[in-house]
Amino acid sequence: MRIYYKLLIVIFSLSLAACGSSNRTFESSGTPNPIHKVGKPYKVAGKVYRPKVDPHYDRTGLASWYGSKFHGRKTANGDIFNMNALTAAHTTLPMPSYVRVTNLDNGRWLILLVNDRGPFVGNRLIDVSRRAAQLLGFEKKGVTKVRVQAVNGPRGGLPRQTLARKQPSPRKTPAVQTQKTVFVTKEPDQQQDPAKKIYVQVGAYAEEKNAKKIVDAVHHISGTRIDKVDINGQNLYRVRVGPHPTVELAEIILGRILSLGHNTARIIRDY
Repeated sequence: MRIYYKLLIVIFSLSLAACGSSNRTFESSGTPNPIHKVGKPYKVAGKVYRPKVDPHYDRTGLASWYGSKFHGRKTANGDIFNMNALTAAHTTLPMPSYVRVTNLDNGRWLILLVNDRGPFVGNRLIDVSRRAAQLLGFEKKGVTKVRVQAVNGPRGGLPRQTLARKQPSPRKTPAVQTQKTVFVTKEPDQQQDPAKKIYVQVGAYAEEKNAKKIVDAVHHISGTRIDKVDINGQNLYRVRVGPHPTVELAEIILGRILSLGHNTARIIRDY
């Protein structure tokens, strides 16, 4: 009988220890119920964090990533964490909000949705999902130096004040050239090699008007086209971005398209 009571005490102690954990996510129960949250000041491991709305947030620091350990659990604002989605955890920014994260080692950047709290390790600035780390090019490295900027929504528009301060000569919106059912935009810094035929395919659509809507949503990222194709006797309108000279560049473009919510986008090679 004494052994039984001792066992109960051990189980109860472990439960209390789990409740005192500083993990930013917890087990999912039922359907997600995401909420908009700024939050009150809170303390983790002796450090006080003060959440606030900061539309001109612009910081440089270390980024890390989190994945399978938290996959499927609820985030701090009630979302369900998906390590394959383009999301991030931040200690003070509102949830949800959007940030532009630039890997300063290679210049890659993504627009990420902040829907969680963290990281609470050392002096790290932001925690990104595993997929975001892959596309930013630091999954294997684990930690990298980044610049984090608050942006206005998933398209990544910088606030006007920040834009005026850091970009005195704003670029014009690239024109969309049309030729039959082909839409093309050009980036002056990108030299394309047509022989490689590496594309990011956003999707294939039964109606041309739906394909054109997708073009309108993504053509600001890179050269975009619609190709009319026949697949098993069905006419489809395929939206592709490219071609790109390397798979590495295609992955960067893929990340930016995924961050806009086009979750079926993928890299395609035509030889």
